Amino acid sequence: MADYAKIFKAYDVRGVVPDELDEGVAEAVGAAFATMTGAPAVAIVHDMRTSSVPLAAAFARGATSAGTDVVDGGLGSTDMLYYASGSLGIPGAMLTASHNPAKYNGIKLCRAGARPVGQDTGLAEIRDLASSGVHAAVSTPGTVQRKDLLSGYADYLKALVDLSGIRPLKVVVDAGNGMAGHTVPRVFDGLPIETVPLYFELDGSFPNHEANPIDPANLADLQRAVIGSSADIGLAFDGDADRCFVVDERGEIVSPSVLTALIAVRELAREPGASVIHNLITSRAVPEIVAEHGGTAVRTRVGHSFIKAVMAERGAIFGGEHSGHFYFRDFWFADSGMLAALHVLAALGGQDGPLSELLSQYSRYVASGEINSEVSDQAGATAKVREAFSGRPGISFDELDGLTVTCPHWWFNLRPSNTEPLLRLNVEAEDNATLAKVTDEVLHIVRDATTLENR
Repeated sequence: MADYAKIFKAYDVRGVVPDELDEGVAEAVGAAFATMTGAPAVAIVHDMRTSSVPLAAAFARGATSAGTDVVDGGLGSTDMLYYASGSLGIPGAMLTASHNPAKYNGIKLCRAGARPVGQDTGLAEIRDLASSGVHAAVSTPGTVQRKDLLSGYADYLKALVDLSGIRPLKVVVDAGNGMAGHTVPRVFDGLPIETVPLYFELDGSFPNHEANPIDPANLADLQRAVIGSSADIGLAFDGDADRCFVVDERGEIVSPSVLTALIAVRELAREPGASVIHNLITSRAVPEIVAEHGGTAVRTRVGHSFIKAVMAERGAIFGGEHSGHFYFRDFWFADSGMLAALHVLAALGGQDGPLSELLSQYSRYVASGEINSEVSDQAGATAKVREAFSGRPGISFDELDGLTVTCPHWWFNLRPSNTEPLLRLNVEAEDNATLAKVTDEVLHIVRDATTLENR
């Protein structure tokens, strides 16, 4: 019996194949999803993992058994699924485990118009329907229709970002044996770009490195290739190609906060006064730069369901997360690493200087990156941190997502993981000495609390 409570996460379904997620589970989820949405049709796209084809077929069987037609897009990225859902006006399912190791797979779901499905917006209902095996009984099952989505997806993205007048660029792309190896050639076709491909072969066993570019170790090959080929820029995508990370011409990793500021400025030039969403671990430079360019910066919790909901509520033109997710109003408020990459290429190719020089104006502070500490009593350790900083001059607190402590020269956020016994710390400061001091103090409190707890 499948443990549905275990594999249904905050934003999607994910588990080890076949121990936790098999074709029977995928079929049950497909039937439940079709029943919950009540839609006449759903779109399905899958990644390159060996298990994705049979799981996608099983999901389609479940959906059609509930009387729902299936538009089968075959191989694609998660943002290609969002394109299908948005352009066709139907719900969608992406069979992928994103950056997780090869033994995993999963299902990302969205409503029509690429609207998110999370625990509070239908995922819990789908879980309950799937686990009970109950779905609508129909006399006429749905049909499955194959449809090429890649061409329309590529053309749509290029219509959103004008690259026609840019100078020729040499671009190294590390697809990590993931779906960018399938989508990048079609998206870059016809552009003044010389592509240097790394790991474009689709291989869900990830033989070269994990398809998780948020880990700097997985960017080492890209950094070497950028320097070795004298490229203008390097791009790295995760397994389902919905996130993009950038390396400049020196081989230096570019902070996603810097990219958020750059893209925000480009979008605000197109629509002055618009709102831009950023999550609470994004650099303080982002709201500063948004304000300086006449926009309204709106701060949210971490997580795509929160970002997308606030974007839709505010009609925001753009949103960025420090995790490498970038959201666009004109892409149905959904995230697209490829669309973010096109914005960066347009900005770089629209002027003569190197990428590092272009981005220097958007980088104002130093940051720790995310530091994880294993803590069983997350609330207790957080309370000790708050107590330690209470009463100090110039300090303020907020609890939008975990604990954020702010003063004029630095800030940090300490928040619990939703799935593991971890506290995640992000610190930003005006200089390296202050950054080190604050980081060390918080980690000492957190880890000392854990040590005392285990005595």
